[in-house]
Amino acid sequence: MVLETLNPMHYNITSLVPDTMPVATVPILILMCFLFLMWNHEETSSIPGPGYCMGIGPLLSHGRFLWMGVGNACNYYNKTYGDFVRVWISGEETFIISK
Repeated sequence: MVLETLNPMHYNITSLVPDTMPVATVPILILMCFLFLMWNHEETSSIPGPGYCMGIGPLLSHGRFLWMGVGNACNYYNKTYGDFVRVWISGEETFIISK
């Protein structure tokens, strides 16, 4: 009798997995959503310019400077956002001031 209760084959582990799976996944999904929101949260800047948007904004900004050249890209951002603009060049925040 004692040997039968200690036998691991006596317990059916697969019957426990479907019962505990939804209970375990809900907190993990909530935690992942919370971390995703914290990662995407950006402080709003009073300086106009393209948004950060998970790093896509700096890539587009840097690509525009490479593609159009510094002068044309600066003119584009000044027409779009005004005389004082925040952009990213080589991953660093850069300010364009013109009049």
